[in-house]
Amino acid sequence: MINWDYSQPFTLPLVPASNDIDGLNHTNNAVYVQWCEAIGWAHSTSLGLGLADYRRLNRAMAIRRAEYDYLLPTVLDEALTLATWLVASDSKLTMERRFQLIRDTDQAVILRGHWTLVCIEISSGTVKRMPPEFCQAYLPAIVNPAPS
Repeated sequence: MINWDYSQPFTLPLVPASNDIDGLNHTNNAVYVQWCEAIGWAHSTSLGLGLADYRRLNRAMAIRRAEYDYLLPTVLDEALTLATWLVASDSKLTMERRFQLIRDTDQAVILRGHWTLVCIEISSGTVKRMPPEFCQAYLPAIVNPAPS
């Protein structure tokens, strides 16, 4: 059983491929950032809001701040699981998304990440309130830390 940081993870299995590996024979840190983006979109889509919805509503949740703690390296063909959660929102402008990457063989935590997201109007790039569709999809998905 995986000791996730939060309950109800949305997960994505991953395996580093040869083009993910850097000169130190480890997965390049930029790849982890790309994986976080991929799971963020997959999670949003599973909640009913994809890129087409963002464009239709002229709103998006944009990354205002991103933090990544790279705890252990990963290597070619290593089985991994990436999880994400929405963990906070002010119900108007911002949300927080968390990430945790584990190595499947021993459940070691490889990476933890945190995004602060802000709702913007796509056409102008200015901060705007979340539309009702965002609140209806995202707010019920906010989770609490997993029990210890």
